[in-house]
Amino acid sequence: MLLNICNWGLADDSGCRLRWLEAESGGLQVDVQRVDGQGAEEQAGGGTAARASSAAGASPAPSRATKSNRKARTFWLKQLHSWHWVSAAISLIGMMLFAITGITLNHAASIGAAPTVNEASATLPGALLGLLEAPPEADDSPLPPPVAQHLREAVSIDARGKPAEWTDEEVYVALPGPGRDAWISIDRENGAILAETTERGWISYFNDLHKGRNTGTAWSWFIDIFAGACIVFTLTGLLLLQLHARHRPMTWPMVGLGLLIPLIIAILFIH
Repeated sequence: MLLNICNWGLADDSGCRLRWLEAESGGLQVDVQRVDGQGAEEQAGGGTAARASSAAGASPAPSRATKSNRKARTFWLKQLHSWHWVSAAISLIGMMLFAITGITLNHAASIGAAPTVNEASATLPGALLGLLEAPPEADDSPLPPPVAQHLREAVSIDARGKPAEWTDEEVYVALPGPGRDAWISIDRENGAILAETTERGWISYFNDLHKGRNTGTAWSWFIDIFAGACIVFTLTGLLLLQLHARHRPMTWPMVGLGLLIPLIIAILFIH
């Protein structure tokens, strides 16, 4: 056990150490070792050099702020990649459909399609004609179900649940759809049925899907969901570009070019 006694007044200014040694016989001996100034300096210098060497060999530990930034970056990269690929998977087929039909719509005048018109006629039985004699509950009330079922069998047009236009002379049902038009007219006096269907082909069908023309509520919801997925896809892509931009110098020039090209065309060539 080493005890410093320099402050006890038992040694001179050159420095000293007191070592207590316990003898085997159980007695105690006091051994005073003097340390001169040069030795103390050498010891101090050696300790300082050792500490300096140890400090030089060890790399500086990253700060808490650096670790926190790396952790946050890793988290957001993972989240953005997940949202990016999920939105891409949802919108992939729809995006391809809308891209192709965008081209066909842009060149609609160059893509010829001869419409096919089919006409049909029939006569409504007297028992069913009586169902049309009573005034409708509203001006756009649909045909009575038995009448609509008969039309489906007689002229192959389904008018069930469709709004109809009622006048004193006839009942008219318009049945537009994507890529086609159809209508039915029923004379309320003699029960004469006239029906016409116009088919404009598959290109017109997909073009109408693109425009949402006469496609119904379900397709309208699909367009809204698809548009939302596309927005998520583009925004997450933009944020991923921002995270990787420092390693890819051409990132923002290319993004800016994508903005400038349509803007310049709109300003200079659209009047």
